[in-house]
Amino acid sequence: MEKIWLKNYQEGVPAEIDVHQFDSLVAMFHDSCEQFSDRPALSNFGTCITYQAFAKHSHALAAYFQHVLGLQKGDRIALMMPNLLQYPIAFFAALEAGLVVVNVNPLYTPHELTHQLNDAGAKAIIVMSNYAHVVQTALPAVKLEHIIVTKMGDLLSFPKNYLANFIVKHVKKMEPDWAIPNTIAFCDALVQGKQHKLAPLKLSNNDVALLQYTGGTTGISKGAVLTHGNLNANIEQVLQWFAPMDGDYEKVVITALPLYHIFALTANLLTFVRFGAHNVLVTNPRDMKGFIKILINTPFNVIMGVNTLFNGLLHHPDFAKIDTSHLRLALGGGMAVQRAVAEKWQELTGKPLIEGYGLTEASPVVSVNPLNLAEYNASIGLPVPSTDIAIRDEAGNDVAIGESGELCVRGPQVMQGYWQRPDETAKVIDADGWLHTGDIATMDEQGYLRIVDRKKDMIVVSGFNVFPNEVEDVIAMHAGVREVAVVGVKSESSGEKVKAFVVRDDASLSDKALIAFCRTELTAYKVPKDIEFVDELPKSNVGKILRRELRDGHD
Repeated sequence: MEKIWLKNYQEGVPAEIDVHQFDSLVAMFHDSCEQFSDRPALSNFGTCITYQAFAKHSHALAAYFQHVLGLQKGDRIALMMPNLLQYPIAFFAALEAGLVVVNVNPLYTPHELTHQLNDAGAKAIIVMSNYAHVVQTALPAVKLEHIIVTKMGDLLSFPKNYLANFIVKHVKKMEPDWAIPNTIAFCDALVQGKQHKLAPLKLSNNDVALLQYTGGTTGISKGAVLTHGNLNANIEQVLQWFAPMDGDYEKVVITALPLYHIFALTANLLTFVRFGAHNVLVTNPRDMKGFIKILINTPFNVIMGVNTLFNGLLHHPDFAKIDTSHLRLALGGGMAVQRAVAEKWQELTGKPLIEGYGLTEASPVVSVNPLNLAEYNASIGLPVPSTDIAIRDEAGNDVAIGESGELCVRGPQVMQGYWQRPDETAKVIDADGWLHTGDIATMDEQGYLRIVDRKKDMIVVSGFNVFPNEVEDVIAMHAGVREVAVVGVKSESSGEKVKAFVVRDDASLSDKALIAFCRTELTAYKVPKDIEFVDELPKSNVGKILRRELRDGHD
């Protein structure tokens, strides 16, 4: 496909990136820590560390991995913790020691953890003490050699560290009892590591940096193999996209999405480390009151999240107390940004909610709207530099401008494949290097992409295709609706019918009234036949609504 989108790039954004800026993520990290040594790098619970301190902690832990644990280049190490100062330190320490990071959702069950650790062949894990009992349960079925345990307050300044750890364990009872022999305390590992000198390794962009697990397009969780080069390329693509933001101020980035998720890891941490920015780590954004308090007390320039996070903020009574005068960029991704949420955000903050798109298999960023976008445009933006896009029909042919088809992506950010699963890799990456995303999209004559829906989420009503995103967008416009998810359920008369699960903002809202509203905005076959009011919708660890769970419960 001709790159018709280039004509709408913001001034200063190049068509292509230099993929050879750095030889590895470690080289990028060292460059930033030297260049921005005195700047604040990371904050959590009021404790801030500079880039210089960030580097020292990382070097010490990397030396511990090498000299005390004896881990070798290419060994896998799992990280199982929320957004704490320990996560970025452990991430870069692992890379400095030549290890491959395996991100683990701390909310995993022992069964899910067992699968991921065994599939990755992880030799070591760093886990927050709140989740150590899960590791303990999984231990008989896995082959871990080293278990490092960290407590929530370990790297906080005195006396916050002792106070935080005491409250977590004894007051809030957030740490279930566990007993694992021969575990290593994170702080002890840092102390021991400082007694050794880090042995530099020869790393290249061809080396694997990360196994990022995902459901992919089908089946059991698989590890997307992302190299230093894949991630460096995506950092550079995002960096160039963000470059039109003035660089003469300290960028304070709110990192509320978990760093073990690829969106936050690349877009928040890695890219803004390259910028020399200050990442404010939010450990529990589901505690909306606490999250709002952080935003009230922190003049911030950048915030990223999923639609449900922005929606939750907007519906909190204290949102009006947040000073958004310093806000330069609000970016939504991970799921579709709904028009009602974007318009409300702009109304209350004066800044647009910019939407982007990506997927784990692309490190993840594929497209973003220009930062000078005036208002919500229902698009996922333009492909980022050095990215090829094709929209294809079921036969593999490119469709015409404006027609829908499967979105296919090719570029330096596309993964190497799924870890030890060539059969699954072949299903999503073709012989020409195109990643088949499983998303149905259109492109207009200006090069703007729009996601119609996931292939597997599409509802077929009497032969007509209904895309849940479209129906959800309409229902979300109703003033009495807080959240909505739409799925297809079986129907004897039409094969499938549209069903909506709705969290009300107005307790008096009835299903009849909502259906009547939908009839004014949607063609008849798209109007929900059933509406079920619920107290909450099932969500993933990043707040993405899980349609699958709603579907599975109503087959």
